[in-house]
Amino acid sequence: QVQLVESGGGLGQPGGSLSLSCVASGSVLSIGDMGWYRQAPGEQLELVATIATFGDTHYADAVKGRFTISRDNAKNTVILQMNSLKPEDTAVYYCNADVTAYRDIDDVFYFNTSQYWGQGTHVTVSS
Repeated sequence: QVQLVESGGGLGQPGGSLSLSCVASGSVLSIGDMGWYRQAPGEQLELVATIATFGDTHYADAVKGRFTISRDNAKNTVILQMNSLKPEDTAVYYCNADVTAYRDIDDVFYFNTSQYWGQGTHVTVSS
């Protein structure tokens, strides 16, 4: 079993900062790409930022220069630092990761790579 658990978020001021963290736990063998997505009320899910295993990053145009994604491979963690917040950043933010998990069945190990999602954390930007 693999779980992605997010923390952080909450209420932020316009121009202020918030930080989101996501930890992968359980039967994790390795993690590939990790990322953050968001869904604003009445809108579709959209990509915010992604980071590859060795640090290559990609950002949505709406957050470039304001948000920074990073990861700690030893801790199976991805972090989204959000600066210069805007009201339009208000959304539910979801962590995403490509995880290779293992299972031990009668001393035989099985491996499977799947995409996992966190439960979502609310970010509200308002004065």
